[in-house]
Amino acid sequence: MSQQTKAYFFGISAVLMWSTVATAFKLALQWLSPVQLVLLASCCSVLVLSVILAWQRKLPLAWAYAKQRPGYFLLVGAINPFLYYLVLFKAYDLLPAQQAQSLNYTWAITLALLAVPFLKQQLRKQDLVAMLLGYLGVLVIATRGDLLAMQFDSIAGVLLALFSTLLWAGYWIINTRNQGEPVASLLVAFCFSLPMVALYCWWSDGLPAFNAKAWLGAAYVGLFEMGIAFVCWVMALKYTQNTARISNLIFISPFLSLFFINHFLGEAIEPATYLGLLLIISGLLIQQWRGKTKLAEAQ
Repeated sequence: MSQQTKAYFFGISAVLMWSTVATAFKLALQWLSPVQLVLLASCCSVLVLSVILAWQRKLPLAWAYAKQRPGYFLLVGAINPFLYYLVLFKAYDLLPAQQAQSLNYTWAITLALLAVPFLKQQLRKQDLVAMLLGYLGVLVIATRGDLLAMQFDSIAGVLLALFSTLLWAGYWIINTRNQGEPVASLLVAFCFSLPMVALYCWWSDGLPAFNAKAWLGAAYVGLFEMGIAFVCWVMALKYTQNTARISNLIFISPFLSLFFINHFLGEAIEPATYLGLLLIISGLLIQQWRGKTKLAEAQ
């Protein structure tokens, strides 16, 4: 395979995996609390990332990073996976999957906003248009298209979904200061996060009892959402000769996700979800105009 073909292979693989995780979240949350799901999925992710790095002979890098910058990785691990996934899974617990996954796609707009004060970047006209379209899409989805009534399935769920985008964007802003190997860095962050997640899980909901369906669901989330999909995306960016071509694959994911949500969860997809998602995606595409966005690099 050519380098670009390899890039498409890894990129499409990552997109397909990300397309299934909203369904996996909702299924696993039938048996687990959000923090229990974070704990089990994180454990699985640590295992799979360790195996991948060992196969690549890069495992010593993770140990070196942990010794060099423990404070940094403690902060990063507190945000992702601990707080980010705790908040995201709680949003999924309160909202229909189609709403939670669609609202989560506004994180790139949040990233552009946070980049102004923290990275000293200018807010462009495209960013303002993207913001308007994106958050209009949020309102359309959250109100099921009835903007005048302003009735929400769960206002707490909507706020948590939007707060998760703030955490995710903040994570990537902090991550701009990290020049290390991305998979090794992710493993270190997860290792530093595990004690925090375990302690909070034990204190709040209790450690999860064994349940085959619950643990399989958590393993799927850890393997694909937190582990293999990230590695595939890194490989896609490594091999591609045109980052924009790979980054645009991301926009396939939410629509595939709606198919899986409908087929496996039995959720009837609201027309407002399609309309709101189209507004959000339109905003993100406008934000990418002339390739000045960091979306592909951040994802």
